[in-house]
Amino acid sequence: MKIPIIFLGTGQAIPTAKRNHTSILLSYKSENILVDCGEGTQRQFRKLALNPCRLTKLLITHWHGDHILGIPGLLQTLALNRYNRKLEIYGPRGTEFFIKKILEMFVFQEKIKYEIKEISSGKFLDNKDFYLEALPMKHGAPCLAYSFVEKEKIRINKKKLEKLKLKGKIIGELAKGKDIIWQGKKILTNKIIYKQPGKKITFIFDTAINPNAYLIAKDSDLLICESTFLANSDNGKKLAEEYKHLTAENAADIAKKARVKRLILSHLSQRYENQENLILQEAKKIFKNTEVAHDLYKIEI
Repeated sequence: MKIPIIFLGTGQAIPTAKRNHTSILLSYKSENILVDCGEGTQRQFRKLALNPCRLTKLLITHWHGDHILGIPGLLQTLALNRYNRKLEIYGPRGTEFFIKKILEMFVFQEKIKYEIKEISSGKFLDNKDFYLEALPMKHGAPCLAYSFVEKEKIRINKKKLEKLKLKGKIIGELAKGKDIIWQGKKILTNKIIYKQPGKKITFIFDTAINPNAYLIAKDSDLLICESTFLANSDNGKKLAEEYKHLTAENAADIAKKARVKRLILSHLSQRYENQENLILQEAKKIFKNTEVAHDLYKIEI
């Protein structure tokens, strides 16, 4: 199945007329997972006629303002709209403290149910369809990169089923990996059943280049990665090192060495407003299958 992803915000610390603060929505079956919630995220939902009450999980990469200032308003909107789920909130060390501070900032007319889990490293959620994992990054605050990993699916070759005229419980036995006897013939399960690999989507935001970035991105079908600076102009490499961010060159290097299939760059500095082509050119010299995201960009993988 296709996995929809919407870039609600693609800017850096200071929003621009074109780029909102960082926020990305990934949908999968009944799950709607929001990665970061920068200021203005609610309005981006409105522009696309998305219902925030369908959110199930919030993944916070770190607690710098441009990644979390939309949370207070989002929680209030959910409460006013009688959000009837329990919002699962995941983030690095300090997340529980900061969420409680947010709830103390003003008077909420209503409340919602939520559960906070602080993550350090590794797999932190695992169900029958997918799992979520995280690794620590190198930034000015505790910071995580996340991967959504769809599990492989058992599929049946329908054309072969029709040809053999198989039906009923027999198909169920094949799906369990059992060979069967059908009309006097032995049917091998590996001739009918095949495994469809799951998809892996990785989110890397706000970090200096570090070994964990390559590890978390390994073999991703899609890497969504910050590209705050250009390495080869405006002292970009020096600024990236100073502020612990990535350049377009860094992001492309991660994609190439981690054997990623597709790279989408986001979290662009305001200094490159209307110069996104420079970011793209720098990255493509290293990793050709690269795009630069824009606000409200929708894709399916």
